[in-house]
Amino acid sequence: MSYYLLLIPLFPLLGFLINGLLLGKLNKKIVSIVACGAVGLSFLWGLKLFFNLLALPADSRIIEEIAFTWIPSGEFNVNVGFLFDPLSAVMVLVVSGVGFLIHLYSIGYMHDDSGYGRYFTYLNLFIFSMLTLVLANNYLLMFVGWEGVGLCSYLLIGFWFEKQTAADAGKKAFIVNRIGDFGFLLGLFIIFWSTGSLNFITVFDKAPQVFAMGAGLITAATLLLFLGATGKSAQIPLYVWLPDAMEGPTPVSALIHAATMVTAGVYMIARSHVLFLMAPTTLMVVAIVGVATALFAATIALTQNDIKRVLAYSTISQLGYMFVACGVAAFSAGIFHLMTHAFFKALLFLGAGSVIHSLSGQQDMRFMGGLKRHMPTTFWTFLVATLAIAGIPGLSGFFSKDEILWKSFSSDYGSIWIWAIGLFTAMLTAFYMFRLLFLTFYGGERMDHHAKEHLHESPKIMTVPLTILGVLAIVGGYIGIPHILGGGNNFEKFLEPVMGNVQHGGEEAMVMASSGQNGGTELMLMGISVVLILASIYLAYVLYVKNIALAGKIRQSLSGLHKILYGKYYVDELYGAVIIRPLIGLSLFLWKIVDVILIDGLLNGLATIIGDISKIMRPVQSGLLRRYTTVFLLGVVLILGYFVFR
Repeated sequence: MSYYLLLIPLFPLLGFLINGLLLGKLNKKIVSIVACGAVGLSFLWGLKLFFNLLALPADSRIIEEIAFTWIPSGEFNVNVGFLFDPLSAVMVLVVSGVGFLIHLYSIGYMHDDSGYGRYFTYLNLFIFSMLTLVLANNYLLMFVGWEGVGLCSYLLIGFWFEKQTAADAGKKAFIVNRIGDFGFLLGLFIIFWSTGSLNFITVFDKAPQVFAMGAGLITAATLLLFLGATGKSAQIPLYVWLPDAMEGPTPVSALIHAATMVTAGVYMIARSHVLFLMAPTTLMVVAIVGVATALFAATIALTQNDIKRVLAYSTISQLGYMFVACGVAAFSAGIFHLMTHAFFKALLFLGAGSVIHSLSGQQDMRFMGGLKRHMPTTFWTFLVATLAIAGIPGLSGFFSKDEILWKSFSSDYGSIWIWAIGLFTAMLTAFYMFRLLFLTFYGGERMDHHAKEHLHESPKIMTVPLTILGVLAIVGGYIGIPHILGGGNNFEKFLEPVMGNVQHGGEEAMVMASSGQNGGTELMLMGISVVLILASIYLAYVLYVKNIALAGKIRQSLSGLHKILYGKYYVDELYGAVIIRPLIGLSLFLWKIVDVILIDGLLNGLATIIGDISKIMRPVQSGLLRRYTTVFLLGVVLILGYFVFR
């Protein structure tokens, strides 16, 4: 039976081709219908296949289709093939579902932009690339989608390329990701060299036979794959491109931060969990980098004033949580947080876009305030998303965040210090997100007179996606209610055929929780988390609603620390001094000294010498026969004289 998996990425590809080839010839309504319809069809077809998958026995939920043979070369064969299993099904629904809502929102947000058709063309290509990445049945086709989302990020971040900052941000994203992609490719070379294949099923079947547990080769391969993930998913040290990605249109930020590019690294590690479980050292590195990134980005977000920049650092921090989950071998928990994060982070960015749209482009929270009464739909949906990302019980973020914290504490690969840093980061998250909420929607109106006169709620084409995402941000976590709260963690059960029993929290955890061996500890840790998060929210309320002057005094007393955090630890400046400027200097040396003076000088010098000799010899070639005869006879006389008188 054929399921036509190819149709899922094919629809947005067709949308890209139609709008791209007819760019400038279609009116905005047709462009919108084609672009949104293409992604909507992908979602509907993915939903149909999802229900087909559910109808199969749990241990048989895998659909694989080969479209055609791509590269046949001796023993090396790579197909354009697609794999639809519980993991890729979740990713397909998240990418196409959230992507569709962002497409709808974009109709209102980009309505007056002169590059309307080009924008939707790029957006469809972005969705196609991401769907190719998550549906690929082999690493090489995954890499095609991997590079595709990198290209689209460059095109969309730098969409308003007339602005120098936007053009620079696009180039920065592209270049930084090339570093990670180089590592990813090297990892693939090791995998193919060791297993003779790049097909997921074949590689994972052969891995226990060709790799020794914890050996150097598998550790090197997985570390290189992780380097690729740090680029795509913006982790230390390759996170620096993501904050600048806010230079693109706000719906692009929502798409990149919530549903596409930044989730690629997390998905790749979850898909490759068989390899990572054979490299405990790599898992430890993943967990350390994840928790360090989560804390690092959260501290920066505390001091930023640009509403989109706060959300950008929030994304980096939340991605750190997902990597912590993968690092402690709780891969299902990582994908669970990926899904819930897609709901509330897309909502946060689109809500920020609604605010920016109302304020005629203003992004500085210091010039906002009092928007609650002017933009009720935006406010209430934004509040839901803020509560969700803060981890308030009953909302989606609570279930996924708490699952990661618990697994980081209880897993064989976790530790109490990872849990402690994760909990502290959750407190910071609640604080800076409610700081953002209070500065934007509460207090007096701090915008200029012109912006105040034009305050308005966004049109329905923008508020309807906000409402839908708001509902998902509330209910999205209920499919993963943990055992300790009376649920069966159905999300983890759904992924179990792919992940296997590597979560250290499957049937064994259910039995232990029901017997009370670990139940009390988990409830206690959950309670500590909730209390500290509520305390953080109250502190934000005191500082940014009740007594704003106190916030100013604290900032003044901690001016040195505030300067460091506001300057983002000066990492960009450090990279500029240590890496970028030396590379530019080396490039200039190779250009002006090695290339121009040495290489060009040598070749041009030889050409000049030959030219000068030619000028000297040129008069000999006069074209006069008598002169040639005279010279010939003179030569004969000289030769004869030489032989006679030697």
